[in-house]
Amino acid sequence: MRIAIDAMGGDYAPDEVIAGALDAIELLDETDELILVGPQQIIESRLSSLTYRKGAVSVVDAPDVIGMDEAPIEGLRRKPKSSIAVIAKLAKRDQVDAVISAGNTGVCVAAFQMRMRNLPGVNRPGIAVVFPTIEGPVTICDVGANIACKPINLYQYGVMASVYSKHLLEIENPRVGLMSIGQEDAKGNEVVKRARELMKSDSNMNFVGNIEGRDIFRGVCDIAVCEGFVGNVVLKLTEGLVDGLFRAIKHELMQEKPQLAMEFKPVIARIYGKYDYNEYGGALLLGVNGTALICHGSSQSRTIRNAILASKKYYTQRINDKITECLSETCVRTADAQVN
Repeated sequence: MRIAIDAMGGDYAPDEVIAGALDAIELLDETDELILVGPQQIIESRLSSLTYRKGAVSVVDAPDVIGMDEAPIEGLRRKPKSSIAVIAKLAKRDQVDAVISAGNTGVCVAAFQMRMRNLPGVNRPGIAVVFPTIEGPVTICDVGANIACKPINLYQYGVMASVYSKHLLEIENPRVGLMSIGQEDAKGNEVVKRARELMKSDSNMNFVGNIEGRDIFRGVCDIAVCEGFVGNVVLKLTEGLVDGLFRAIKHELMQEKPQLAMEFKPVIARIYGKYDYNEYGGALLLGVNGTALICHGSSQSRTIRNAILASKKYYTQRINDKITECLSETCVRTADAQVN
């Protein structure tokens, strides 16, 4: 398998990205190849001082970098030789099997969708993130790819996330919930209400109805479907809440009894690890005709390593083929909704 990695994506690029790629080598097959994309001179200079299995890593030159604050389409037009643009082109030309970036999310979505195109039957791709909860993993889709959804988009997120959850998370019959401002059928805007009817009419989908934000952590569903605007707010709020909660616990323990804090340190670290996004690698862009992962901007080496391993699992499980098959079975039922 050939995996292209944006070496200049993220707050700690290129060092953390390169370190994560090299860490992943020993966990891959000898036939797998990692392609680091970025300014060739910079990457090769870093690699020259490191030890790794020769032949497992190659470099593709991409002299430009698109910043986190640049507009997606404008950035791609002005910098066609940027690392994000180049990995997308490699995927389009079938020169790589998967692409990974911790760069500008909007730019990644635009580049991957324009170059790789969508899977047959997919209207808009969605970013799927797995939330670890005490009740089990919950997949949220979308968390930032599409902030102005149509009902058909939300319905397809439910279909795609169901395939992902079943075959990668091994949840036999994943429960799908639609994020709204209340559980009652009448709650939500018109897009949510119409999406609900599409989901409800699909006998192959284990739809449990409307859910509220708090239900994500209460074991009510295995999949939470929402617009990218809502999903991104939920994602960032949860990250901040988890971090703030653990810092507050540590502070209170230190105030109460410093020795007690030391005794609880292994337990707190273990719990925090379960909610650490670095352990789950990147978020899959479901619906594009290829394997694309978008990592957190503050990704560290282990984030990149885990994203590489996740990309291989997604690719080898042929999730895209399964998504296409599921959507083809529902295309007649949803044909009327595609224009709404």
